[in-house]
Amino acid sequence: MVSRKWFSKTAKFTTFGVPSIHGGTSSPNRSGVMQFFRRTRWRDSAEALYDIIVAQSRKPEFYAHCGVPDTVDGRFDMIVLHAFVVLRRLKDRHRDAAQALLEVIFDDMDRSLREMGAGDLGVGRRVKTMAKALYGRIAAYEEALDGDGAALAEALRRNLYGTVVPGPECVETMVAYLHAEAASVEQQSPESIATGSLSFGPPPGNGRRAV
Repeated sequence: MVSRKWFSKTAKFTTFGVPSIHGGTSSPNRSGVMQFFRRTRWRDSAEALYDIIVAQSRKPEFYAHCGVPDTVDGRFDMIVLHAFVVLRRLKDRHRDAAQALLEVIFDDMDRSLREMGAGDLGVGRRVKTMAKALYGRIAAYEEALDGDGAALAEALRRNLYGTVVPGPECVETMVAYLHAEAASVEQQSPESIATGSLSFGPPPGNGRRAV
């Protein structure tokens, strides 16, 4: 199994709710048999999806050929980019599965920050900040993907390349890649994705040119 230690280690959600897909909150401590079974039904599938997302996001071609910074920020943004196309496919047909995937992502943030030595209070603040960043990026990519290539290029410069100045060819390559992967995931059954079956294409520079 691919290691999920992709950026740093985090803390428990003891002082605030887990953000929902629509930006609200849902307490991880809610009781009730139906709530328990709804959460556990999707958990294993969500973890399988997350492993696939992490494995794709860690492909070295993104960092060596596409100019994505091989840093905490760059790895975080690659996770968000791939999670976005999956959540986009699930959000209307399988909201519970999408929510479960988000909770796995936030749990990994929590665990990663904690392992890096952040205290409970510091972790809570940092996870909140990262949650805000994740939702902001999802909204930006959603809006830009439905627009022209220039809008998506600008969204990638602000977010994926927010800590560096990328070459225009790198941005163009990632615009093409994101369009291609979003289209590919849209062709995959949301039911299959919800149960943990997902396929990404090879990254640019690995035998396929994104078109």
